[in-house]
Amino acid sequence: MQMLYNSDSFAVVAFEIPHGPVAEGEPVPEPRGGFEIVDKFAKKDIFLEGAVAETFKAGAMALMASEPSEEDMDEYIGRFTAVMHQPLVLH
Repeated sequence: MQMLYNSDSFAVVAFEIPHGPVAEGEPVPEPRGGFEIVDKFAKKDIFLEGAVAETFKAGAMALMASEPSEEDMDEYIGRFTAVMHQPLVLH
């Protein structure tokens, strides 16, 4: 788990989930990964994985190349809030 972004509005954490044991002679699959995005004001979060996570990563990397402001980053991340339905629960 690695904190990638943290503003007053959002937090983004990257996760890499290793696969379990692999039978002898079987190829070792790539670890699964994804991003958790927390909307601090709405108190909701979402976990992105697979193709959606790759799309998020590609867009974020392209934006980072232009040295964005915090507002630019928040605007990009905010595009993913429409699909947030999971209320944030603290343990």
